[in-house]
Parts: sequence; structure tokens; C-alpha cells
Amino acid sequence: MGVLNVTPDSFSDGGQYQSVADAIHHGQKLVAEGADLIDVGGESTRPGSRGTDAAEEIQRVVPVIRELVARLAVPISVDTSKPEVMTAAVAAGAGLINDVRALRADGAIETARVLGVPVCLMHMQGKPETMRDDPQYQDVVREVGDFLQHRVAACAEGGISQQQLLIDPGFGFGKNFEHNRRLLLELDALAGLGLPLTVGFSRKGFVGALLGDLNRDRGIGSAGLALLAVQKGARVVRAHDVVPTRDLIRSWERLQSVDGHQESFR
Repeated sequence: MGVLNVTPDSFSDGGQYQSVADAIHHGQKLVAEGADLIDVGGESTRPGSRGTDAAEEIQRVVPVIRELVARLAVPISVDTSKPEVMTAAVAAGAGLINDVRALRADGAIETARVLGVPVCLMHMQGKPETMRDDPQYQDVVREVGDFLQHRVAACAEGGISQQQLLIDPGFGFGKNFEHNRRLLLELDALAGLGLPLTVGFSRKGFVGALLGDLNRDRGIGSAGLALLAVQKGARVVRAHDVVPTRDLIRSWERLQSVDGHQESFR
């Protein structure tokens, strides 16, 4: 999943793709590099961010989604928690809702049911403004798993089939270094919930902390963690740096298949 933020303030690429032309060019580049779908976000959810109103978010994402759908053969996702934005984005051609609040906003479940597209439910403790202040867990893997199961059940009660859902443990969202480390090392427990598992730690502080230098480029480190996540059962990985992520995962997949390895040399 190639990340395309059309925001002025996202933590990694804020302000780079605010014009429709720049966003379209970058989306095409991500697909050329090997992205299987593009996730368009119009509101920053970085730590400390204060949110965007629905009208502004729609103004940011809808023209980009409409143009990407017309030009690309891959699905387009919208990264939003607002029912109004979900509706506008799907009308423009988005085929997936990626919600960091797991459809907890008023009317979100009802809207998603009516729209009928798949939804990714993410775990977040707190809200972006304060989620890094002092996150607390007794058992982060169990608690994240319980939350996701409860949200899946809430969706079922609201008429959304489990077959329409993906889950995301929300690396970095209300979690400190140790919480993120535990989640990654025990990710197979969440994969065992039986729903397609999505992960996103591309360029996040957790990667810099693992590298031992928050000022270093985090692209290769992010790709390495994506590979580890796939080995533990993840099926979708969000990535700013598509090429190294794709190459590492593809190489590992071919190691698992003698036929796949031989095929590449015919």
C-alpha cells in the first residue's frame, strides 16, 4: 500500500503533494515502483496533530482520488475517520476505507455499511493530540487484539460482514517503543484472529529508535520491519518507500518457492 498524503503537516511527507498534479505524479510513481494500491490521506494523524474539518479534507482528497481512479489500474484507498469524507471519497471512486479510529465516529458504521466497500479497522489508544503522552497497557498484544475483535463485532451488529474487514494494530498510535516492539514480535497472535492484517510503521519514530539514530533515513529500516511483519502474517504493508519494501518481500517469497525462483531465470 503506497502512502500518498495530501496534507501540509503529515510527519514524513507533509506539504510535498498538496497540488493535485504533484499528488497524481507521485501516485503514478508509487504504482510504477510496485505498489498494489494507493492510500490517500487528507488529514494528518501524526502525534500532536489537531485534525481537519470534513469540508477541507474532502477538498484535499476527492480531486486526487478522482484523477487516480481515472489513470491507474490499482485500487485507491481513503485514509479517513469522517463519514462525510468516506461518502465523498467512495463517490469519487475509492474502493477501501482506512480508518485509524476503527469506525468509532458517530455514523461511521452506518455510512460504511451503506457504501459497501472494505474497511480497515485500526487500533489507537487516545487521540492524535495526546496519544504519545503516557500510553498504558497491562498486556498490549492482548488488549489490542481484544479491541479489534470488539470492533469487528460492532461492525457485524451494524450490518458489515467480516469478509469486508481488515485489521491494523496501529503501530505508533498510543504506543511507546516497548509496546511497538511487543506488537511486532508477537504479530502472529493478531494474524491468528483470521482477518487480513495491515501494518504501518513506515518512517516512524519506532524505526529510528531501532536504528539508534532518529536523524537517519528510515526507508531501509522500514522495509526490513515490513518483511518481518509479512513473515509473521501481515498481508498489507503501508510504505512510503515502495521499492525496497517490495524487493525484500518479493525476494523472501521467492525463497519459499523453487518454481518461483526458477521462473525468473527462464
